[in-house]
Amino acid sequence: MAFSLYSLLQAGLLIINAIAVLHEERFLRHVGWGSDQGIGGFGEEPGIKAQLTNLIRSVRTVMRVPLIAVNSVTIILLLLFG
Repeated sequence: MAFSLYSLLQAGLLIINAIAVLHEERFLRHVGWGSDQGIGGFGEEPGIKAQLTNLIRSVRTVMRVPLIAVNSVTIILLLLFG
């Protein structure tokens, strides 16, 4: 497999798919990354753990519908061009 822009985009798509399928109650809460974990006080900067859980939650919320379309296009391209 040659390194190309398409393979780089495909790897990014796989990473976004992996983030989108993480279930908060089944997986994230068991490893200590649930939504009730890491709540800071007023005026404190959120830690890296809180920022990552917010990123995961945002990707699941925002990218749900576009991921269906992008995955469909990727599958069709792979079927047509190998």
